[in-house]
Amino acid sequence: MANNSPRRRKVTLASSLMQAQIRKVSESRGFAQTRVLTHWPEIAGEDMAAISRPVDVSYARNGMGATLTLLTTGANAPLLEMQKEKLRERVNAIYGYNAIARIRVTQTAATGFSEGRVSFQHRAPKEPPAPVPDEATRAKAQAAAMGVTNDDLRAALERLATNVLSRTQQQG
Repeated sequence: MANNSPRRRKVTLASSLMQAQIRKVSESRGFAQTRVLTHWPEIAGEDMAAISRPVDVSYARNGMGATLTLLTTGANAPLLEMQKEKLRERVNAIYGYNAIARIRVTQTAATGFSEGRVSFQHRAPKEPPAPVPDEATRAKAQAAAMGVTNDDLRAALERLATNVLSRTQQQG
């Protein structure tokens, strides 16, 4: 079969097929730009997107500055409250001007209780990687535990000494 065959079809991205429907739904809910909905993890950051979801943009009567309503769970509401200003700046960067004047945090969807029952993906906080000790630190730790005859105890003491020496070097 040749490349210029009439059977060959153009490949279309799924996002372009859904763009009109997404725009219609999002504009009816107050989102002038669908990007706030479709790219929320990129806008808010992975940590904030894991605990929140944009549900509404409402405009004041005089039309000056909108309120973005974010849905979250009860335990995550204080975390989101502390990040409101940073989130507002990020959303306004998408709009290109200060479209969002306020962010309101709610634990129930703006449309009612049935949509308010949302499950956010819980992710455990990332632990910083353990520092890799240098050879001199390891040698000092081995020397400190050298007189111990029990292998398990000696290994535990070497790990402890390595950690203590590494922290002392980081602080000093």
